[in-house]
Amino acid sequence: MKKIVTIVLMVAGMIGASNQSHAQSKLGYISLTELIQSMPETKKADSALAEFSAALNQNFEDQKREFNEQDSILSGKDTLKYTKAQLELKRKSLAEMYLKLQGYQQQAGQQYQQKQQELIAPIQKKAIDATQTVAKENGFTYVFIKDALLVSPPAEDLLPLVKKKLGVK
Repeated sequence: MKKIVTIVLMVAGMIGASNQSHAQSKLGYISLTELIQSMPETKKADSALAEFSAALNQNFEDQKREFNEQDSILSGKDTLKYTKAQLELKRKSLAEMYLKLQGYQQQAGQQYQQKQQELIAPIQKKAIDATQTVAKENGFTYVFIKDALLVSPPAEDLLPLVKKKLGVK
């Protein structure tokens, strides 16, 4: 995700630079991670994500409990009251539940990542849009992700300006 943000900002900077011929380049940098973490929307998204994760975990625990109950029935002495065909159906059902439990963790992980992306994407877009607006208003030709470059010429930190623009402390 950081690579995509980096590429977007670099391309936006290059497009702006191509429009200015022979103009002095003004460089800036920003920590989008720090900006996004400071936004109030992120705290709301984090709590919604924690709630979603708890629901996924509860669902898994319910399925696991049901599996254990069915397993204990088939492992107990009371199996004599069932016919051979009934026992076979119950074992088949238990095997299906086991396979479902095994696949659930992977599915839950995918659902969690999808929900995370769904909640974070608008926040990232807002942060990038605000950064681009501040860069344009203040005449920055290039804005880099703070941690993306090992060596760079002196530049100005846009984080305080973007936070001010967003009304974030």
